[in-house]
Amino acid sequence: MTEPSLAFRALQHRNFRIFLGGLAVSLIGTWIQSVALSWLLYRLTHSEFLQGISSFCSHMPVLLLSPIAGLAADRYPRHKIVLVTQTIFLCHAVLLAWLTLTHRVTVPQVLALAALLGCANAFDIPARQSLMILLTSKEDLLGAISLNSVAFNIARTLGPSLGGVLVAAVGEGPCFVINAVSFLAVLGSLWQLRLPPAAKLPEHANEGLGAAVRYAWQRPGIRYPLLLCGIITLTNAPPLVLGPFIADGLFHQGAAGLGVLLASFGLGATLGVARLANKKSSTGLGRVAGQGALIYGVALGGYAIAPVFWMVVAASFVAGYAYFRQNASNNALIQAVIEEKYRGRVMSFYTMMAVGMLPVGSFVAGWAAEQTGPRPVLVVSALTAICAGAAFLYYTRSMDPHECNA
Repeated sequence: MTEPSLAFRALQHRNFRIFLGGLAVSLIGTWIQSVALSWLLYRLTHSEFLQGISSFCSHMPVLLLSPIAGLAADRYPRHKIVLVTQTIFLCHAVLLAWLTLTHRVTVPQVLALAALLGCANAFDIPARQSLMILLTSKEDLLGAISLNSVAFNIARTLGPSLGGVLVAAVGEGPCFVINAVSFLAVLGSLWQLRLPPAAKLPEHANEGLGAAVRYAWQRPGIRYPLLLCGIITLTNAPPLVLGPFIADGLFHQGAAGLGVLLASFGLGATLGVARLANKKSSTGLGRVAGQGALIYGVALGGYAIAPVFWMVVAASFVAGYAYFRQNASNNALIQAVIEEKYRGRVMSFYTMMAVGMLPVGSFVAGWAAEQTGPRPVLVVSALTAICAGAAFLYYTRSMDPHECNA
């Protein structure tokens, strides 16, 4: 009998199936809002720098607050933390919808709400990532992480396309309403979870952040994936921030063109992590992560220099495929070797690298693009990603084979 894929095994867990279903619905709404918000700010300002500032405001709290959030995830029930953060997301979408539909929205309000979103994300991501092993098992963790990424990227494919069409047809406000309603699905799924007593967290972690930092740094199987993830996240900030200026400023494709670009990236990412989910084992994840970073860098270079829009779309597809294979592989590598008492704090470090580095890249990308235009910024990002991938493949040769393979 053929051994089932890691994805199929992960879906056999009731809690994981329920949570993934609710999250998938919510993520589509989130991506619809993302396109609408990006376009709203573009319409209000036509400024690359302010696009960068908006991304900076929404992601800098993740960088600053994630260590505290990691401690919280090790000391309090992760399930309850995620319930609170998802409720905050719902309220955020409702407020944004009200401001936009009543024509009260201003740039300072958008930036303030972006900062609020970032604060909630800082606590949501490490708690949600740490919750994954409680919904499945260590053996099925790669499949669960991969399927979570599949759901994220299916939403990233459908959401931007729908968002671009909706913004063009009815404006930004209704998109924010749709996102608010979508959070009811994930909140409903969280209330239905049944976590057995054996899966509950200890009441508190006996050690603080310093011990977790030393623990992560002394283990190449955690240190190298964290470093690679942080660098690749930095290089992913420019295409995210400068998307409206590529789609409309260079190729005159409007909001629909921005939706197509983001959807292409999401479609490639979906294919990449779906293939990862169909693996029969986690062998070779270190190589997958390094190769993903290299391919991402090459694709980003194509994105930067493409002379016609369809070539930018094609490069975005390849970049998405490689970026999320790198991301999911690093996540699985790290989670497979963490001792449970450090899980929340180490996953907060992962959150800092995978999300928290975006504000740094966004701020620099927005400023640099105002000086030189978007293309040179993207070229530098591409070269950085290529060098990081090559270095990761070289240095992981010294890692314990168990850590390279998870």
